[in-house]
Amino acid sequence: MELKIDRESLLKPLQLVIGIVEKRQTLPILGNVLLKIENGQLSITATDLEIEMVTHIPLESTLVGEITFPARKFIDICKALPEGAMLNIKTEGDRATIRSGKSRFILSTLPASEFPNIDSFDPLTTFVLEQQQLKFLFDQTSFAMAQQDVRYYLNGLLLELNSKLIRAVATDGHRLALCDQLTAIDISDTQQIIVPRKAVLELTRLLDTSTELVTFQLGSNHIRLSTPDMTFIAKLIDGRFPDYQRVVPQGGDKIVLADRQLLRQALSRASILSNEKYRSVRFKLSDNSLQVLAHNPEQEEAEEEILVNYDGDTLEIGFNASYVMDALAAISTDEVRLELTDQNSCCLIRSSSNDDCRYVVMPMRL
Repeated sequence: MELKIDRESLLKPLQLVIGIVEKRQTLPILGNVLLKIENGQLSITATDLEIEMVTHIPLESTLVGEITFPARKFIDICKALPEGAMLNIKTEGDRATIRSGKSRFILSTLPASEFPNIDSFDPLTTFVLEQQQLKFLFDQTSFAMAQQDVRYYLNGLLLELNSKLIRAVATDGHRLALCDQLTAIDISDTQQIIVPRKAVLELTRLLDTSTELVTFQLGSNHIRLSTPDMTFIAKLIDGRFPDYQRVVPQGGDKIVLADRQLLRQALSRASILSNEKYRSVRFKLSDNSLQVLAHNPEQEEAEEEILVNYDGDTLEIGFNASYVMDALAAISTDEVRLELTDQNSCCLIRSSSNDDCRYVVMPMRL
């Protein structure tokens, strides 16, 4: 295979796919990217057997060929070369020579025939939506996903699709994030899929805040997202997501309206002296006042007080400060609404002006 290409045309697609390549692989070929030239186009593919991503680069060439390169060494070479550099790549046997100016690199390659492909994909549902809609859903909820939980279905994000909206839900068993985006999808029945954690994080990085469309295809156990520049395929988690509707509190009679930034700053300061393992703080509510209290095993204490809009009964309730701050960070409005019932019930946090995104935090024992 022979290829002549400028550094910038090659570097950006490599940066897009490199996140898929695991640093520690069970198979050596998984540390490589597949370069394939056909039909006047160079495609670069990376996979970890669960996720596959392909980027496309148009070429003014009629050449055909394919080979795999060690991914991280290849991208590091491209990064190290000066802007505007031209790369001449030529492969012979199991070696590839990369020349640019007076620089020369020889890399070991593996045959393209060894590169694994994700199972054949047969889409059952296809629709399009704006990239910013999908990115917004992931940005607002992905922080609540579990990490390496034995309940494997929590190590991902639920997408619920119906003809009127897409809903994203994530939970680690201690908190829950839920967000809706209105959209018109040609789909008859409500469908639920669980997208694995790594795929969600990669898509959050890949998608942008533009109104450009992304084609979303849903298969029996895969999803495929396509733009003119890339194709992304991920295996879905085969499991049953918990009934999240039962977790979202309804009808909390103690309503707190607070300045989001003031509350977040008070939590940040108080949590400095909280228990390092549990990050617990105590909320003490009284007329138009919220006290945030913290202490730790060294008998150190912190106390913060902010003005809020609250006229209910006095209430003391404990929370993990990090969970509350994560929810506040996801909300963009200046004022937030906290809905509580008693010290043993979950707290619902949302914007005071809309109900698109809701966050549930379980209480901690005081």
